[in-house]
Amino acid sequence: MATKKSPAKKKVASKVVKKAPAKKAVKKVTAKKVVAKKAVKKVVKKIAEKKSATKKPVAKKVVKKVVAKKPAAKKPAPKKAAKKSPKAVAPKKLKVDQYGLEEDDEFYGLYFAKSTNKGLVEVKPCTFSLMYWWKGLLGYPDMIEISKDSDTAMLQFESTFGGGDSGETELTEKDVFDVDHIIEVDEQEQLVSLYSYVPIPVPEKLIGALGLSILNINPETRYGSLEICSTDNEEGANEHFLRYRAATYLRGVKSGKVEAIESMVTNGSEFFGLALDAMCVNKSIKKWLLS
Repeated sequence: MATKKSPAKKKVASKVVKKAPAKKAVKKVTAKKVVAKKAVKKVVKKIAEKKSATKKPVAKKVVKKVVAKKPAAKKPAPKKAAKKSPKAVAPKKLKVDQYGLEEDDEFYGLYFAKSTNKGLVEVKPCTFSLMYWWKGLLGYPDMIEISKDSDTAMLQFESTFGGGDSGETELTEKDVFDVDHIIEVDEQEQLVSLYSYVPIPVPEKLIGALGLSILNINPETRYGSLEICSTDNEEGANEHFLRYRAATYLRGVKSGKVEAIESMVTNGSEFFGLALDAMCVNKSIKKWLLS
């Protein structure tokens, strides 16, 4: 191929001597540069157009999303619920009698009285509940003492405690002793309290052991509690007694006041018996109880 192109080179040399082709060559070079510049400008314009085109849609989409979220946060849902609640909760006002009992109470509007040597004594609702349990259900004679203003009342009675026969208890059927009971009524508080006593004073040498036993048993007692009660006897000497205490609050009990008192005495007697049996693990306490 080199031998074929050599004649063409000779012809170019002859044209250069005449200077005509030289001007044409310069024009072609400048023409290429101009074209190159124009091409650069076009490329720049195209790139700029592409960049601007990509930026504008992104900005518009972001603005639309932000605007769409704001109305959703301002929905007043809680206000509608607040308007309906006062209409649903409309407490009905009930009538109240002279004892403060509402009209849906079992003893509402009733008046009770007891005949005594001093005349009629008013029997208020809590005292009447105790009286109905003692006389009406158990059939015992009326031994309830009522104060002059009828605000307090008291019932005293005795019972016999006997141990279990299962063979797993400290106290057996042969281990029997007496227990004194006092039931007090406070009409102002509508509170009925039960106190069960071991009627034998606690010897001074057993106070420490008995107190420790009470601390261990009380957390296990499901109803009521044990305590050591100190009082002065007729001779002025200080004595200590073991007692069990429980209480029933009758305020708000619309029906079943008598049953509430019965349940208190029944459960109290059961738990007091279990506590006494547990104490007799200490042989000194058992000997004292059976003395």
